[in-house]
Amino acid sequence: MDLHLHTPASEDYLQPDIGYLDILKQAASKGLDIIAFTDHNTVAGYRRMMEEIDQLKLLQQLNRLLPEEETRLAEYQKLLSRVLVLPGFEFTATFGFHILAIFPPEKPVRDIEHLLLELNIPSEKLDQGSVTVGASVDVLTAYKAIREAGGMAIAAHANSNNGVAMRRFPFGGQTKIAYTQDPNLIALEVTDLEKTGRHSTAFFFSGNKPEYPRRMHCIQGSDAHLLVKNPAYQNKLGVGERTTDVRLPERSFQALQELFESNSFSNARPHRHSSQPAYDFIQDARQEGPNFMQDFHEKITIRGGHLYSIIADICAFANSNGGTLYLGLSADPKKEFEGIPRPNQSIQKLQAEIDKRISPELSCKFDVQETHGKKVIQVMIPKGEDPPYAVDDNKIYLRTETETGMAVRDEIVELVMQGQKTRSSVKAKAEIAAAPLPIPGTKDVYEMASPAEQEMPELDHPRTGVEIISVTKRGGENYYEVRDLRNGNVVKNVTLKSSRRLWHYAISQFSKLPADIETLDIKWQGDVGLVSRKKRGNFSSYDLIERTKDGYRHYYGVTDDGIHGRWEVLV
Repeated sequence: MDLHLHTPASEDYLQPDIGYLDILKQAASKGLDIIAFTDHNTVAGYRRMMEEIDQLKLLQQLNRLLPEEETRLAEYQKLLSRVLVLPGFEFTATFGFHILAIFPPEKPVRDIEHLLLELNIPSEKLDQGSVTVGASVDVLTAYKAIREAGGMAIAAHANSNNGVAMRRFPFGGQTKIAYTQDPNLIALEVTDLEKTGRHSTAFFFSGNKPEYPRRMHCIQGSDAHLLVKNPAYQNKLGVGERTTDVRLPERSFQALQELFESNSFSNARPHRHSSQPAYDFIQDARQEGPNFMQDFHEKITIRGGHLYSIIADICAFANSNGGTLYLGLSADPKKEFEGIPRPNQSIQKLQAEIDKRISPELSCKFDVQETHGKKVIQVMIPKGEDPPYAVDDNKIYLRTETETGMAVRDEIVELVMQGQKTRSSVKAKAEIAAAPLPIPGTKDVYEMASPAEQEMPELDHPRTGVEIISVTKRGGENYYEVRDLRNGNVVKNVTLKSSRRLWHYAISQFSKLPADIETLDIKWQGDVGLVSRKKRGNFSSYDLIERTKDGYRHYYGVTDDGIHGRWEVLV
C-alpha cells in the first residue's frame, strides 16, 4: 500500500499535466493493492476523479460514449477492481505539522469537505490544494476531529520536515509526547522504516521509552508529487516508490483500521524490491534482544520450568506495558534454533494454560511466523485493563527492563490503585456518554488547555533503572527504599534476599560505596557522573551518580532508553 499520494489537485504537484488514470496505471504497475489520494488540505483530486468516472458512466447510460471514452471508462473500472483507492487529505495543523486523514471509499466527499471547513480551512482555499492555509487547528484537535468523522489520523512523515516527532523543533517534551501518543492518532508515517536498530524511529516508538509507553504502528509512504521519480527533482519520489506491505484478511479500509487498532505489530513491514533481501522482523527483534517489551524462549516444555517462565512473562507484560514473546528461539541472533515443530498444537496448549492459570481473564494473540526456514510462535500480550494479573491466583509478576520478577507489597498496592483508577475512568466515561450535553456558555462547559499551557517540567533524572533512596537497619538487617525510575514508583522494605536481579545488583553496589564518594573513579561532568558502563548483550547498562545540595543520588542499571539530556552528553 501507499497511503500518501498527491495528485494535480495539490498546488505543489510537479507534473500538472498528469491525469488521475495515469496515477492508477502507475499504482497498478507497481503492484499496489491500496492507495490513498492525500492532497494538501483538499479532497479535490479524489472528487475530480470520481466526477470524471460518474460522467463517463452517465454518457454510457445515454449511449453517447465515444470510442476513446469507452476505452477510458473500461480502464478505470479494470484498475479500480485491482486497486482500492481511499479518499483523504494531508492537513496542515498549527506550527505547520502535517497529518494524513484517510477515509473509507463510501465516505461522501461532501462530508470530508465539511470536515476541512471545521478544521478552519478557508472555503475559498478548499479546492486550491495549498500547504499554506492560515490559522487552522492544533494537532490534537485535528486527530480527534478526523477520528470522530470516521477516518484514520496518521502523522505524516513524523520524523522528518513538518512531522510531529521531528528533532530540533522548539517545543517541550510533554507536547511531543501528546502529539505522538494521543489515542486518536492511529499510526505514524516515517521515512526510515527500513532502518533497523536502536536509532530508528520505529524502535523509539516501540514502547520501550518510559515517556512514550504506547507502542505505535509505523508505516512508510512515497509522498509522491510526481508520477515517476525524476533526477530533475531531488528527494521527490513517484507513485509507489516507498511503500508498506500489510497482511490483511481482505483488501478494505476496515481491515486496515483493525490492524492499526490492534497490538499486532508484525503484520506491517517495509516493502522490499526483488533486488533487496527479504525483511525478517523476527531476526530484527533478535538483534534488539530482550527488553521491557519483548523476550525469547527456546522451549515451551513443562520439564525444566520453561512453560511456567512463559506464563510468568505473560503475566508480567500484562501488569506492565504489554509486550511480545517469541517462542522456539533464543535472543542470540547467531545461535542455531529448532523452532516449534507443531506450532498450532502448541498454541492450543498455551492458550489453555493462560486461561487456566492467569486471572483475571487475559486475551493474547498468537501467530505462527517463519524465519530461517523454521516456524516460531509469536505471542502478543496487551497491557492489561484490570490489573493486577496473577498466576495461580496469588503470584503477581512485573516486567523490569529485561527481566521478569515477583511484585513486592508496594508494587501490588500500586497495581491495585491502577486497576481502581481504570475502572473509575471507564465508569465516568459511561456516565458522561449517558448525560445530556452541556449548554454552551454555562459553567458546565470547560475548554481544554492548549499543549503549550499543559507543559510539565522535564524529568531530570534517568528514566530507566533503579535509584537507591535510603537504607535503614532493623533487627540486624538492612531495609532499602528503592525507586523504579521507569514509572516513579517507590518500594520500601526491600532486602537483599527479597530483591529482584536488578535491585539485587543495585543494593550490592550501593552497599560497597565508600564513606567518601569522591574517592571513587567517577567520570564527572558538572554535577552528574558516570560510575561504570557495562555491555549486556546488545545494549549498554550504566551506573550513574548525581551531586545535590543534600548529598548524592545513586542510579543503577540505567539502559540507553533512559538516557536523555545532560545524561546523554555524559555517557
